[in-house]
Amino acid sequence: MAFTSRTIVRQNSFTRASRPWALLRNHAHSDRTLPVKSLPKPQKPFLDAYDAKIVEKDWYEWWESQGFFTASSADYYPPSGKENPFTMITPPPNVTGSLHIGHALTVSVEDAVARWRRMSGYDVRWIPGTDHAGIGTQSVVEKMLMRDRGLSRHDLGRKEFVDEVWAWRQKYGDRILHQMRRMGASVDWDNLFFTMDKPRYEAVENAFIRLYKDGMIYRDTRLVNWCCELETVISDIEASLIIVDYKDIDGRTLLQLPGRTKGVEFGVLHHFSYPIHNPDPNGIKEITVATTRIETMLGDCAVAIHPNDTRYTSLHGKQIYHPILKKTLPIVCDESLVEMEFGTGVVKVTPAHDPNDYACAKRHGLPITSMFDKLGKLNPSCGIPSLGNDRFEARDIVVDMLKASGHYKGRDDKHVMRVAICSRSGDVIEPLLQPQWYIRCKEMADMARKQVESGEMNIMPKHHVQEWYRWLDSIQDWCISRQLWWGHEIPAYKIRLNTIDKKGKTHFTEFWVVGSTETEARQEAIALLAKEGLETENFDLVKDDDVLDTWFSSGLLPLSALGWKGRIGEPIPARYPLQLMETGYDILFFWVARMAMLASHFTKKPAFEDIYLHAMVRDGQGRKMSKSLGNVIDPLHVIEGVDLETMKNNLLVSNLAPKEITTSSLNLEKEYPTGIPACGTDSLRFALVAYTQQTRQINLEMSNVIQTAHFCNKLWNLFKFGLGRLGPADGRPMSQLSPAGLSLVNRYILSRMAETVRQCQTGFESYRLFDATDALRRFIVEDVCDVYVEFSKAALNRPKHGEDQVETLDTRTILHACMDVSLRLAHPFMPFVTEELWQHLKHNIPPKEQALQSPTLMLEQYPTPNQFECFYDSEVENHFKVVLSIIHASRSLRQGHQISVAKELPFTILCDNPDLMDPKGPLYQYLDEIKGFIKASELNLVSSDVCEREI
Repeated sequence: MAFTSRTIVRQNSFTRASRPWALLRNHAHSDRTLPVKSLPKPQKPFLDAYDAKIVEKDWYEWWESQGFFTASSADYYPPSGKENPFTMITPPPNVTGSLHIGHALTVSVEDAVARWRRMSGYDVRWIPGTDHAGIGTQSVVEKMLMRDRGLSRHDLGRKEFVDEVWAWRQKYGDRILHQMRRMGASVDWDNLFFTMDKPRYEAVENAFIRLYKDGMIYRDTRLVNWCCELETVISDIEASLIIVDYKDIDGRTLLQLPGRTKGVEFGVLHHFSYPIHNPDPNGIKEITVATTRIETMLGDCAVAIHPNDTRYTSLHGKQIYHPILKKTLPIVCDESLVEMEFGTGVVKVTPAHDPNDYACAKRHGLPITSMFDKLGKLNPSCGIPSLGNDRFEARDIVVDMLKASGHYKGRDDKHVMRVAICSRSGDVIEPLLQPQWYIRCKEMADMARKQVESGEMNIMPKHHVQEWYRWLDSIQDWCISRQLWWGHEIPAYKIRLNTIDKKGKTHFTEFWVVGSTETEARQEAIALLAKEGLETENFDLVKDDDVLDTWFSSGLLPLSALGWKGRIGEPIPARYPLQLMETGYDILFFWVARMAMLASHFTKKPAFEDIYLHAMVRDGQGRKMSKSLGNVIDPLHVIEGVDLETMKNNLLVSNLAPKEITTSSLNLEKEYPTGIPACGTDSLRFALVAYTQQTRQINLEMSNVIQTAHFCNKLWNLFKFGLGRLGPADGRPMSQLSPAGLSLVNRYILSRMAETVRQCQTGFESYRLFDATDALRRFIVEDVCDVYVEFSKAALNRPKHGEDQVETLDTRTILHACMDVSLRLAHPFMPFVTEELWQHLKHNIPPKEQALQSPTLMLEQYPTPNQFECFYDSEVENHFKVVLSIIHASRSLRQGHQISVAKELPFTILCDNPDLMDPKGPLYQYLDEIKGFIKASELNLVSSDVCEREI
């Protein structure tokens, strides 16, 4: 069979002197390019047996060197392709390590879509990139420095530490790109980005400045989630879903926290009392409260009771006396904070160290005083002599002081609680009052909601739409500043204006301005001060030390990945919006929603046409892939194979603590007792895509990947059978075939082919790629290999004369079509084995038609339903199933009686279905063919009614 190629290839149009790809090479945030030598097409002999390692060798390097992945400028794209752009970006993996099996799923799905679109005539630009991962990368490099050189970042200083991070990124960051190539990702390497490279840096700075001037960014002091070990804020959404792990504590437990030789006690509820200030003679003298963080009572500003609690009606408007701070505190009535039935019905209010207490203090206008500094140590506001003590060390100090004053009431060692642990540092998250930069989100969230409601932006699967609405409807302003050294520096400057009053006392008045350089910021400062009627000469500018949240820079990628610099008046990139955003559902809010909001703010258009969310990959036991569990799988280990000892040795060079290494090693021994066998890229990709029918959670069983390797072998054996029986004339166009003149089995396989093409096309169009993989596997294994190959042997082996010669020619043409169509349908999922087989198959078509075909399968036409609809015949399929059942029954009879299938025997078919006995039904219509199939010397049809009457 020969498709009408969608491309007429000009001579030498695929030969390029070089093909560059962008790689960041220095600290100046600039891209350098390295040439890719134009390579000759791999020429390999057809192997007797499928070997993934040999089959997958060299093809990727050849594809890349020929520029087949590059959009727009490629000579081979037809005019129609340029009118149908398809643009997509990879979710940029963090440069903190290597890709894991979850990333492999993303690559497999996105590359399948990209290759399908490319084969469907679209001008595809799939843009790759990596993310600088502020918290993650800084944490990894800090641990490395301490482990290898015994140095902290403070020992080096900021500039030297940032240089160390760049050096680390240069050394390890490109491993991800190697893995993507090994996975067969047909990305446009010419447009490779890194979120800290020069174009992206410029876009981030300009975007911040524009948002600030638009009134969308502001500075405020609020209670935030703080990691004392990393010395940075962690946003609420990160604290709830991604960076913070929640550990359940069931009674007194000692947790080992970083920087401490002794475990810290959790799961203990302390009880202590506050005496009532000026109590009534016959009234309540004290009230008791309970807390797991008794040290925070140094920051108490009140106690709260429920306004309807009759036990404490007499205390309304009263005060308590703080036995350590020696001052009075108010008793407030707050029905939102207090549950009357819980404990004593009295709650201590510590607004600087608890979000619920913070809200209570805001409601009642209470003072909010922090007692800890950024390192988690007691600050001057704590009110006791133990200034500088760690927050957990202060616990025993406070208990001792309360015991001495007679106000400690005991402890409960069986308290159940949850502790928030920073996954990057292992430290306990501390609520802390800090000034930060925020983005107003309500207006942008409303826009993102309306875009989905109106259908301008589609989310698949559909059940995620309601999650999208719920999150956007309850959105809070986004804290975008981080107290890190690695990241995009915030282009904001504090104006410190020194003014002296009439008494000669100096006052410091602070304002903020923005600018990409200090010169720009100074001009802004002068204009602002003049507007405020203040002195414009005597002021200092102090650059903000903070960096931006990593999600802010990646949130701009729908624009910045296309080259957008964020300048005022700059046109929207021609390829905006992206046609598809594909990623795991777990970062729908971290990243996808923020991209939708930020990009829409600057363009007033949706960021994407379609959003497709896949499930999360877990191990075979349903556990989350986690380095601490030792169950994170490197896709290269699945592709190339790995023994257990190597997997365990890799843990030794990781950043895991010794105890975690031991646990992870035990998990590996249990999960992979003999390691992982080499399965090849195609097998891994196909298996992962087939798993996407699970929309929330994918429990990866390695046995399924191994079974897919058997599927690749099945496809290889099909070609081993077919290539030995086909000649150059067998690739004739299918338009020369007339279904009416074909045998039943030929009509059947063509109908199955037509239905498979329809299911594959529909699967891609609806983002149900698993439907396509399922249909494809069934067609190749069950319909072609198990049925058609067996039936075709008789036609291919019989002498060629008369009608037999016509049937043989038809069979050879259809067998060629089965092989060709199978490769085209499978290529998006299994690019290597299909390319290898297609190159061998090309030799079986006439030279003139070879010249019209593309040099690579990835640029050939993807089969479309309208090309095959004339062959679909449900009646033929039903009839053939009846015939097939008779054949199977005859073989069972022969096997039961140990009679050779070659020996002719008389058969009688007993049928109890009147429709089948109809003269136009399949039994009479294909009687001669059935006779030949079952090697019958004579064949009779008998109705069950006739049989019963004779009995």
